[in-house]
Amino acid sequence: MSRVSALRLSHFLPSLLLLLAGLSAAYVKDLSVFFTSLFNVLPTLVLLLGGAYCAVYRRQRELFLMITVYVAYFLLDTQTDFYRDNGRVREDAAVVFHLCCLLLPLLFSIYALWQEKTHLFRDFIARAAVLLAVGSVALALEQSFPQALLNWLAEIRWPALHGTWMSLIQLSYPMFLIGFLTLAAQYWYQPRPLHAAQLVGLLGMFWMLPQTFILPFTLNIMCSQVMLMIAAGVAHEAYQMAFRDELTGLPGRRALNERMQRLGRSYVLAMSDVDHFKRFNDTHGHDVGDQVLRLVASKLSKVSGGGRAYRYGGEEFAVVFAGKTLDECMPHLEEIREIIAGYAIKLRNPDRPHDDHQGRQRRAGSGASSVSVTVSIGVAERQAEQRSPEEVLKCADQALYAAKGAGRNCVVAAGQTRRGAVRMESAAG
Repeated sequence: MSRVSALRLSHFLPSLLLLLAGLSAAYVKDLSVFFTSLFNVLPTLVLLLGGAYCAVYRRQRELFLMITVYVAYFLLDTQTDFYRDNGRVREDAAVVFHLCCLLLPLLFSIYALWQEKTHLFRDFIARAAVLLAVGSVALALEQSFPQALLNWLAEIRWPALHGTWMSLIQLSYPMFLIGFLTLAAQYWYQPRPLHAAQLVGLLGMFWMLPQTFILPFTLNIMCSQVMLMIAAGVAHEAYQMAFRDELTGLPGRRALNERMQRLGRSYVLAMSDVDHFKRFNDTHGHDVGDQVLRLVASKLSKVSGGGRAYRYGGEEFAVVFAGKTLDECMPHLEEIREIIAGYAIKLRNPDRPHDDHQGRQRRAGSGASSVSVTVSIGVAERQAEQRSPEEVLKCADQALYAAKGAGRNCVVAAGQTRRGAVRMESAAG
């Protein structure tokens, strides 16, 4: 599995686990008094804790997603409680249920796609106004014209598509379909844990609604799980902001520090630096410099031999080989150095079109200019006299300076600087 596939799987994994847990709990027939009481208060508890968490991080989109789910839960829970207590549904049950089936996917999709781009207070007012307007219209329709509205909602508009499998009104199916397609497109263009949580959450609600009056605690469990998915997506993105470098996509300095505390007794650390990067930046501009850093990061992320690359800072990268020796790691570092040196970077023209496909075609044309970069690498193996990974990393950094002094574009091990210099002389000859 590629790193990109693994990363995207990590986006969906927490939400999928919550969805599976919710499905499993919903089908349990005999629940103890403890779990019965827990499920009754769980949605409110999740909203309070998850909403406070989103408010602290100023994530208003996620907050209103939770509120939307909770409003639907509250309206439907009132109906299911009456049904369990009296053995029959309320007179307005059909209208409320059909309105929820129609408006829940609509509002959920709107808030999921609504990016936070304006002033926080204005954004909050705008989102609250949408929720209030839609809720007021739905309430007015339910109170004034329940039978006429029910007939309109329940009308079979596409007889060819109607079948026994349809448990909801027909209008809700295109609403869910549009929501699935738009949220899937959003994740495709912006793969983020939150966008994955929104997509899985919509799937959970699509399963939940037909089971609302059939399985006892389906509503409580699935609404709680969907709100937990959203909170987990916020937490996942907060973790990524702290531990993953945004420019290159590699784990960052903090992730490296944590990894070094769990390396054991045998390991190799390598420090890599892009040669003449400042001069390259001054010549071609910071946009091209960022392009170079992303390229180097993408190549280092594919280093073989069990190595893991990290963005150390600036144009420096670190590579960790856990449980390896110096002799085992040197060929893999030499291989990745050669790959980077032999790769021609197609420069983006200033008038590059916004469309990525057209941009790739233009770069592939004869008029596209290209440059190449090299990296110097210093390597150090943990020795008996070195008490901490920080000391080994310092030795790798010193070896990196030795590689710079040996002519750059080479791999030099700590205490073996002459080897690197000889290799460069032979390559030059």
